[in-house]
Amino acid sequence: MTTIEGKKIPITASAGTNETIEKFVQPYRETIDTDLSAVLAYNPVTLDKNNGKWQSPLGNLMADVTLKAGDKIFKSRENKSIAICILNSGGIRSTLAKGNVTARTAYGIMPFENSLVVIALKGEQIQELVDYFIATKKSHPLSGLTFTIAKDKSAKNILVQGQALDKNAIYYVATNDYLANGGDNMNFFKKGIQQYDLDYKLRNILIDYFKEVDTIPVINDIRITEE
Repeated sequence: MTTIEGKKIPITASAGTNETIEKFVQPYRETIDTDLSAVLAYNPVTLDKNNGKWQSPLGNLMADVTLKAGDKIFKSRENKSIAICILNSGGIRSTLAKGNVTARTAYGIMPFENSLVVIALKGEQIQELVDYFIATKKSHPLSGLTFTIAKDKSAKNILVQGQALDKNAIYYVATNDYLANGGDNMNFFKKGIQQYDLDYKLRNILIDYFKEVDTIPVINDIRITEE
C-alpha cells in the first residue's frame, strides 16, 4: 500500500441519509432501551457516596458486593479467598436514587469499563493501603478491613476479616484494573506478588447483584473509627 485516500460524506436530512440510518438503528435502540429500563430491584433510600467522612452506605454496598462476587469466582478458579476489597470513590459517578433500580442505574453509577482484579499483597502493603486511606481523607469503598485512626493520624487496631493484621502474611485484595496499575496513586498495588484478572466488569457485578435481590440494603456498619 502506497497511498490512502478518503473524503467526508456529510449526513444531511436533505440527502435522506438520516431516515435510512434511523430505520436501521431503531430496532437495536429499542431492544437496548428495553433491557436497560427493566426493573431489577427497589431501593428504599437514596444512597450517596458523599454521605459520610470515611465511609458511606453506597461505598459499603459497592465494596461488599464486589468482594462477594469476586470471592465466588476466585475460590472456584484459584481455591483462594479474597480478604479485602478497596475501590476508588471517584469511580462512583452517580447516586443510587430511591425507587426502582434498573441496569441503566448501574451504568450511571459505573459508566467506565473497569474490570475486577485480585492482587496478592503482603501485610506490609496492607499497612500502606491503610496509611493511604488516612492520607487521602476520602470515603473510598472498603470491605473486609477495619481500623481506628488515632489522634496522631496513625492507624491502630487494623483487622482483616476480624483478625489482627499480620505483616508477614499474604492477603488477596480485590480492586479494579485502573487501581491495580497504580491509579489514584495507589502505588502499593504495584508491589503485589501476583495479579489475577477475573474478567468481570464492576458494572456487571452491580447489575447481577440487582437481579439477585428484591430490596437494596442500607449498610451502615462502622469500618473506620476515629479517636
